[in-house]
Amino acid sequence: MRIDFNEIREYTIDCQNCGEGTMAVRMFSSPEAKVVPTRIHPGGSIGPHKQVASVDVNYVLSGTGVAICDGVEEELHEGICHICPKDSEHSIKNTGDTDLVMLTVVAYK
Repeated sequence: MRIDFNEIREYTIDCQNCGEGTMAVRMFSSPEAKVVPTRIHPGGSIGPHKQVASVDVNYVLSGTGVAICDGVEEELHEGICHICPKDSEHSIKNTGDTDLVMLTVVAYK
């Protein structure tokens, strides 16, 4: 399967999961998974939320940030992959001066 994200509209989300600031996303969704190129703008965050039905895999393409998964804080930067298992709780915050750019895959089990 080929997904051309150039053909998928980018939209802005304010305060994702009661986080701060804004982020921009393009989303491909199927019954098995979502694939989401994500840009969390400087100062923005995805608020704490529980992975009830899925595993979140966040691969950092550029920028810096932190992820907190079940109370454990992990630094994020280019080349880091943050995985939040099903039934875990996590949040992600951009701590840098540029967008935190990630490719997020939400896999349903």
